[in-house]
Amino acid sequence: MEHITGLVDTIIKGIQEKKGSGIVVADLDGIEGTICRYFVVCQGNTPTQVDAIAESVDDMVRKELQEKPLRVVGLENALWVAMDYTDVLVHVFVPDMREYYDLEHLWADAKLTRVPDLD
Repeated sequence: MEHITGLVDTIIKGIQEKKGSGIVVADLDGIEGTICRYFVVCQGNTPTQVDAIAESVDDMVRKELQEKPLRVVGLENALWVAMDYTDVLVHVFVPDMREYYDLEHLWADAKLTRVPDLD
């Protein structure tokens, strides 16, 4: 479990490195039928920033934890990039796509933690 929370913290650092905003961590532990333990959701203002955030998360996790995602999808248009770290799924959206899919509210019974934006 300690490894997973370290992974979540490292992912958050990678997001903040590129000024990703609206970071929400959904703790899905103990919820039936989930595909992972945590969702980390955030946004970038443009596809370019979304791409930079995903790259920063990838670099930070590789450098600090020597791990890489099993799969990354969405880099082609960078409107919604999903990164699969087995126990943690990272979702990086542009604002309108985030609002449309509203992932945080799909998991209403999850414990949600909002990470304050850095100035």
